[in-house]
Amino acid sequence: MLTSTYIHIPGIGKTIEKRIWESGHCQWDEYLEHQDCISIPATRKERIEKGIIESKDHLAMRDFEYFANCLPGAEHWRAFEHFSDSVAYVDIETTGLSANSSCITVVGIYDGKDAKTYVKGIDLDDIVEELEKYELLVSFNGARFDLPFIKHEFPEINFNQLHVDLMYPLRRIGLTGGLKAIEKKLGIQRTDDTVDITGFDAVRLWHEYERGNEESLDLLLEYNREDIVNLETIINKTYTQFSERTFEKTLGK
Repeated sequence: MLTSTYIHIPGIGKTIEKRIWESGHCQWDEYLEHQDCISIPATRKERIEKGIIESKDHLAMRDFEYFANCLPGAEHWRAFEHFSDSVAYVDIETTGLSANSSCITVVGIYDGKDAKTYVKGIDLDDIVEELEKYELLVSFNGARFDLPFIKHEFPEINFNQLHVDLMYPLRRIGLTGGLKAIEKKLGIQRTDDTVDITGFDAVRLWHEYERGNEESLDLLLEYNREDIVNLETIINKTYTQFSERTFEKTLGK
């Protein structure tokens, strides 16, 4: 989808992008070959050609920061296919909803192979170094909650990556509600131990652990691991629908 994207080019909006898609020459290379027959002002064509060449260079260099900066935040998902080999699925547990009055208890990071959980009072500080390894982050409601919460506690972290907050593209294909509700709609099963756990239970489990119940921490970590692993399952199940819905909506199909 990224190589059919034009709205990241300065001065190019959805109207021009739509015209390119309507021409049937969606991909960057197709546009360069057939731009003479696409009904766009000459000045815009020059800008698009320059933007494509620049974009191809940055993509070849895996310059994720370039695309993170020039793509609208709601469209970062378009880059997923190209940077999914350097992805961190991220989810946090906290003692409350406000970063000003609550704290992070657990941060889960899954790279598609290994699920790592970092715990307050044990190794939570290690997330600073860990998060620097990735070019793309995937979360659910992370733009409003997880990443700002992490930034509040660890201001030294520079979130310069691409960030796919799944909540928004999922809404575009009709999948609304919380993460657990969406999992059910997609047929994603949780273990018997965690299936009924909510965010409020996560807070309770943490306080039980603080009072000396190690089993409560084990359950909390299992719950968090399922969150991050399921994020990968969700995006793999729905990514094609994101692209199809974007084209359909833009082209009025």
